[in-house]
Amino acid sequence: MGAIGHALALAGSMTWQILWALVLGFALSAVVQAVVGKSTIVRLLGDDRPRTLAVAAVLGAASSSCSYAAVALARSLFRKGADFTAAMAFEIGSTNLVIELGVILALLMGWRFTAAELVGGPIMIVLLAVLFRLLVRRRLVEKAREQADKGLAGSMEGHAAMDMSIQTPGSFWTRLRSAEGFTAVAHVFVMEWAAVLRDLVIGLLIAGAIGAWVPEQTWRGFFLTGHPVLSTLWGPIVGPLVAILSFVCSIGNVPLAAVLWNGGISFGGVIAFIYADLLILPILIIYRRYYGTRMALVLLGTFYVAMVGTGYLVELLFGVTGLIPAQHSATVREEGISWDYTTWLDIAFLVLGAVLVARFARTGGIAMLRMMGGSPDAAQEHDHSQHV
Repeated sequence: MGAIGHALALAGSMTWQILWALVLGFALSAVVQAVVGKSTIVRLLGDDRPRTLAVAAVLGAASSSCSYAAVALARSLFRKGADFTAAMAFEIGSTNLVIELGVILALLMGWRFTAAELVGGPIMIVLLAVLFRLLVRRRLVEKAREQADKGLAGSMEGHAAMDMSIQTPGSFWTRLRSAEGFTAVAHVFVMEWAAVLRDLVIGLLIAGAIGAWVPEQTWRGFFLTGHPVLSTLWGPIVGPLVAILSFVCSIGNVPLAAVLWNGGISFGGVIAFIYADLLILPILIIYRRYYGTRMALVLLGTFYVAMVGTGYLVELLFGVTGLIPAQHSATVREEGISWDYTTWLDIAFLVLGAVLVARFARTGGIAMLRMMGGSPDAAQEHDHSQHV
């Protein structure tokens, strides 16, 4: 019981430390999604030119941070006419370049990891685009589109099908300040929380358990910390494998990344580990259902190679510039809650979250939440009634 209590205390402390950042990130993401419709996104993602991929990454960064929702949304965009490579770039931006991820990385691990995440994201997209050009033939993409068009519902499919943006004319600020804008922000905010909550809780619990139960010397041996060159080469290779087996995705893998960093994994290994939220076993199964077995295997191979390559390049760039932290000292708090700036920020943003949740409940959000993991057709029918 003492060991379980220690693990829960670690998980609770990490939760309290990042809570305000989560609310802030989801609120900012909700603002963007409330005024930018999915039809606009599809129109901008019609090819795989560098400019299009850059736009895809930016639009993804402004959308969902839930890996399951991002994968479902990428398929939805692909079905509606978006280029496959652009859809995958959007997926990467949607999970690995979102605001809340960067803030939480800065809080738990330092600003250098946030910078590495922002630098590594575009690198991974470029590497993936090159791999697709070399390995993915048009016939394979056509087969994947045929499979995607079958409408097989997966996790978060209903949420991905919804377009909760407001359709009224006017400038960005005019639409945002309207009653419809407030409602749309509240709906997106709560739906995003509902999408990511399971993964976030699982990630925090796993991080707490590993931090409490696995001795650091065990990790140091596994990550070859006694051999600096081998450790640098080993980290990006093994980082994604640990992520795949941990089942932790979305921003829920950041607390575990902090534990692994303290355990001695290389800087590039941390980055590769965080990117691998798109390769955990449940998502690989979803890829197979969405695009077919052959494309799922291609995605596994190309994503893995791109993640490893990105880890090496980030390690090289930040090593040359002297930005890799000298000490493996991520913040994994054990002292519990104290009256500091974090507590006051948590209280303030919890009030903001409560206001948005109240608005969500008063404007028919409960019915939408019930359909969140349901069929795309049901979600789209509800979405249409909201616009009407």
